[in-house]
Amino acid sequence: MQRWCCVLITCICVPQADRELLQYTRKTRKPKDSIQDLCPIQNTVYKNLACSSFCSCTMKRRFSVVESLVHLYESSEEQRDADLCTTSDGGMEEERDTTQRTTSDGGMEDERDVTLHTTSNKWMEEERDLDGEAELEFFNEASETEDNTEFGPDYHSTDEEESEEESEVTADTEAAYQSKNGNILWTPAPPPQKQRERLPAHRIIKMTPGPTRLACANAEDIRSTFELFFPDDIKQILIEITNLEGKRVFRDTWKDLDWTDLQAFFGLLILAGVYRSHHEAMSNLWHGVSGRAIFRATMSLKSFTNLSRVFCFYKRDKEPSRQKRDKLAPVRSIWDKWVERLPLLYNPGPNVTVDECLVRFRGHCPFKQYTPSKPGKYGIKIWAACDSSSSYAWNMQIYTGKAADGKSEKNQGMRVVLDMTDSLEGHTVTCDNFFTSYGLGEELLRRKMTMIGTVRSNKPELPPALLSMKDRARLSSMFAITDTHTLVSYCPRKNKNVLLMSTFHRDAKVSDKDHKKPEIILHYNQTKGGVDNLDKVVATYTCQRKTARWPMVIFFNMLDVSAYNSFVLWTEINPSWNKAKNFKRRLYLEELGETLVAPYMKRRHYVPRSPASQNMVIQAQACSSEKDDVFLLASKYKVMKARACFTAKKPSSSPVSTPSKRKRCQVCESKKNTKTSMMCSQCNMYICRSHAIITSYCYACKKV
Repeated sequence: MQRWCCVLITCICVPQADRELLQYTRKTRKPKDSIQDLCPIQNTVYKNLACSSFCSCTMKRRFSVVESLVHLYESSEEQRDADLCTTSDGGMEEERDTTQRTTSDGGMEDERDVTLHTTSNKWMEEERDLDGEAELEFFNEASETEDNTEFGPDYHSTDEEESEEESEVTADTEAAYQSKNGNILWTPAPPPQKQRERLPAHRIIKMTPGPTRLACANAEDIRSTFELFFPDDIKQILIEITNLEGKRVFRDTWKDLDWTDLQAFFGLLILAGVYRSHHEAMSNLWHGVSGRAIFRATMSLKSFTNLSRVFCFYKRDKEPSRQKRDKLAPVRSIWDKWVERLPLLYNPGPNVTVDECLVRFRGHCPFKQYTPSKPGKYGIKIWAACDSSSSYAWNMQIYTGKAADGKSEKNQGMRVVLDMTDSLEGHTVTCDNFFTSYGLGEELLRRKMTMIGTVRSNKPELPPALLSMKDRARLSSMFAITDTHTLVSYCPRKNKNVLLMSTFHRDAKVSDKDHKKPEIILHYNQTKGGVDNLDKVVATYTCQRKTARWPMVIFFNMLDVSAYNSFVLWTEINPSWNKAKNFKRRLYLEELGETLVAPYMKRRHYVPRSPASQNMVIQAQACSSEKDDVFLLASKYKVMKARACFTAKKPSSSPVSTPSKRKRCQVCESKKNTKTSMMCSQCNMYICRSHAIITSYCYACKKV
């Protein structure tokens, strides 16, 4: 019946009155009633037809059309019931397929096909015959009725006007949401959401976020956690090449180094960063009065200067030949091994940030970059992929500039993101407008990952509807959606357009707060700062020293990133470590530097002259465990406490003792008011340094 009603409306242009008559007939007519017996509907539906020029014969023909239609429907229902009773299994399945297709004049036409499928082929053939005969008879009667119908002078049809308006609106909307290159058709409304029992494959993470089993099994203390990033092969390269360079520079006077010497060197660099002294002159750090006691206690200034001069990890004689083929030849031997170590120790969370870092350097470098938006402006660019929550550096890549032929790389942003996120699955990649593109989102979906990022307005895949800011209200949002991508345009203020593209979000949700930001922007703001936060924390306590060698700049950055990554591992493995303190990273770096220099301090043969440094060396050599090293070498307060503890255990043979209480020097004039904590070991009189005689002993002689 529904199919015949649709044919009646579309073919003979039945007026609204005929349609109401037909609907009323379906609901109220009894089997023995005729159409003309339905007086109420005849009086109510056709009372407004007096103004038109319908004649009585036309009315009769229309009644006959509707009555024949009803008779055909009843006969088909009876025939179908009879056939259904004779089927083998009585099964019947009803499928309704509704499709929309665009007509030649731009209008939309609905086709509703109702097909009854049963197990009997005989019933399907009879249904087709019945439908064909009914439609043929109905079309013949309808055409005769339409030919004999006379319309009044005031009558006009509105169907053509409505179809023209709909076609114009549809054409304008399609043109506005068609991409600039014409390859993508966006839609302003999201598609209907299907209820999924399972998450899609691109949102399932198959790795446990956090430290890996390798890190948890080997992170026994702070020093061992840091050394996880410098395996034995990297240690061997550093020791071997440094000794070769030392023999080349100092000839026969050079003594071979081992890992303990390099550990002390790294520890002093880290401590200089903790004390914010990486730009301070080394002579000031080793000064007897204004310097730090731990620097003089670890090694002499001359030893540190010589080690800084010869420290190297590449052979200079092979550099010119390899430099032509590989710009990273001086650091390639340890850089690749170090980068391979990063993902083995930590699994990132569901959100990963890809961005660029700039390591400051103004010396000569074949791939030095100028970035005016960065604080340093000049330096070495490094692509980085970090965990969005912890800022752990999961993957890094040095940018070496253009190729040897001088041609610029095409789709560089897409290539970098795919390289940085290799071997990831189920994660959401957050990036800025340099990397984001429609093609990148499609490629990440093929690799079972999603993307979210800002978009540049000159991208060819954007629709013009979201680029125009004319008559846009403040804090308004516009969406454009495809099967895989969602694009949002947010207007925070007048003539300001913020564009973001996402393959993670599939709806047009907007926050109910005052800013009315879309959910895509809120998600982007939460996950965009992984790499930027890494730059900030590394620059706060950096160990970078002034140098003219760009390979050393990269190695200093490796030390900084390794120290921060080890801090992330240590705090996640030991969450209760200094839990109540807000400056845990400074405490971690200070303790790391002290544990690195402690082994070298234990085997030192020469004791420094300054009392503070001298006592630090003595206590380090007297301690039997590394935990005591950490406790005794923390700060000056700890040094004084350790000194008092040591003098209580071992009777001193020095003529000067240092109790904890300070009093006025009994030798100086009273007007000087000199306070001191030293006492004469014979008469127990308080004396200052100018009136004391300090004798230096080695530890073996002091025991005697």
